[in-house]
Amino acid sequence: MGTDGAATPRRLTAGPHDAAPRWSPDGTTLAFLRSKDGRPQLHLLPLSGGEAQQLTDVPKGASPAAWSPDGKTIAFTSTTTVEDLAKKDRDKGDEPKSDVRIVTQAEFRTDDEGYVDPAEHTHIWTVPAGMPGDEPAKARQVTSGPFDENAPQRSRDGARIYFVSDRMVESYYYPPDNNVYAVPAGGGALDTIVDINGPVFAPSLAPDGKAVAFRGWVNPRASRSYNQADLFVWRDGRAKNLTADYDFDMGTDVIGDQAPPRGGGGAPTTWTPDGTTGDHAVLGYTATPDGRRLALTIGDPTHLPDVYALDAQTKHLSQLTHVNDSLFAKRQLVTPEDFWYTSFDGKKIETWILKPVGFTPGQRYPLILDIHGGPHTAYGYIFFHEMQWMAAKGYVVVYPNPRGSTTYGQEFGNIIQYKYPGDDYKDLMIAVDSVIRRGYVDSTKLGVTGGSGGGLLTDWTVSHTHRFAAAVSQRDVADWLGFWYTADFTLFQPSWFRSTPFRDPQEFLTRSPVRYADSITTPLMFILGDADFRTPPTQGGEAMFRALKYLHKTTVQVRFPGESHELSRSGKPVHRVERLQHILNWFDKYLQGKPTTLYDVR
Repeated sequence: MGTDGAATPRRLTAGPHDAAPRWSPDGTTLAFLRSKDGRPQLHLLPLSGGEAQQLTDVPKGASPAAWSPDGKTIAFTSTTTVEDLAKKDRDKGDEPKSDVRIVTQAEFRTDDEGYVDPAEHTHIWTVPAGMPGDEPAKARQVTSGPFDENAPQRSRDGARIYFVSDRMVESYYYPPDNNVYAVPAGGGALDTIVDINGPVFAPSLAPDGKAVAFRGWVNPRASRSYNQADLFVWRDGRAKNLTADYDFDMGTDVIGDQAPPRGGGGAPTTWTPDGTTGDHAVLGYTATPDGRRLALTIGDPTHLPDVYALDAQTKHLSQLTHVNDSLFAKRQLVTPEDFWYTSFDGKKIETWILKPVGFTPGQRYPLILDIHGGPHTAYGYIFFHEMQWMAAKGYVVVYPNPRGSTTYGQEFGNIIQYKYPGDDYKDLMIAVDSVIRRGYVDSTKLGVTGGSGGGLLTDWTVSHTHRFAAAVSQRDVADWLGFWYTADFTLFQPSWFRSTPFRDPQEFLTRSPVRYADSITTPLMFILGDADFRTPPTQGGEAMFRALKYLHKTTVQVRFPGESHELSRSGKPVHRVERLQHILNWFDKYLQGKPTTLYDVR
């Protein structure tokens, strides 16, 4: 569609899962990923007409395309090896291979991906970008070795490929640190381009090719549980921090329950301001080469994201798509109320309230406190289906950003280091108190829920107060000792805990909700993914469930087979629907008295 928004969007592809479109430099061809078997392959679609043709056929799939400036080649990344290609060409089928794993590294599995193959690395490949004809084009491997390379982009003359890589052996032992490197497009020795002793995100070459803009941070001497990203420009071998005096996050840390298409990736740093204002969230963007026009996806609490065009000079913003207007016209959505309150120590805390659909002044409603995870993330001006679903079912929903949340500065984010959970719990209780004082909440019908770090705080809440009549803890942390030993997220000491559980277990015990299981009286549901390696069920809901069953408390597990920590965002659609249904079933039973035998012991 055109950037004036006059024309109706025209569908270009009809594959089972098409994602990550990338224009050719001359704008005549679209490269995109199509996945039929979980291994996405690059395809090319000529805009002059004709069907999309498969460009790559690499056994382990390809990443989004990085075009050369002349449009003749495309760079991509893949874990495919030359041996994989040779095996495919021999057409011998699947050769017998041992399924026994030999584990030598501390980080041996990841959430949503499973066990890591230590011999498998992501490398850069190139492929001719001409229409391939009957057979996919032959891809050529550019990089090799024991490290991963990601986010490839071409130099302005096409001679080199820039990429991001962590070249640490067993990076488990070190603070996050990766660099920007360059390799000749035909392969060869690497040059280090950017090195700041810290992580580098979303690098982007300047139009003249003489500088690199990126987000990241320099690792501090004193550890932090939260490091706020700044915007840097690297030029002449030095990094200049452009946002050293801007105490807010660069990039988006606002969370919702919508996930980007797999393979889409994040937005790169762009050499122009976005120029947008208002109560909305910019979730992705690209810019024209001259930086004068931007295409953005923008959403707000009552609208799923649509595509907009922005004139960077005039700041004129035009909405180009209205994808869900017809659907939302049939639904009654609630605009959240944003307000600030003062916590126990004078900290200002922001929260949002959704009133029930059909809210009647003078009536009192049940309330659900919905706690975000992270802990270093934040709620914001974004559509959140879960909250709208609760409001549609007759609940007041309050969702605060307690201390530790992002988007409020470095000090606010890091203040919970070595105290999580703790004072953030106090912030949450004062949020509930603030809403109750408004006079439309039935204080005997309070519910609490949250996922990940929000699950931890749900467990902590019901083990430290009896004010809640029902709770739903999702993919939680209940036992920090077990978490330290089993989670795929391993950077705890010294940034989250001062020592290890085998040297100083007391701090882990003190901050573990399961230690206080005796105190729980609230009926407690656990929602768990069987393939969750971020917060493994054995240290979370399973542990707390077993303790509560031993104590003859009211509790239930709801298990989702094959689902990872991303259940609520990118799980199977049928599971995402069932998850919401179970949450509301539990609250309806204990807050609204709606009978169900689904969770009876049998």
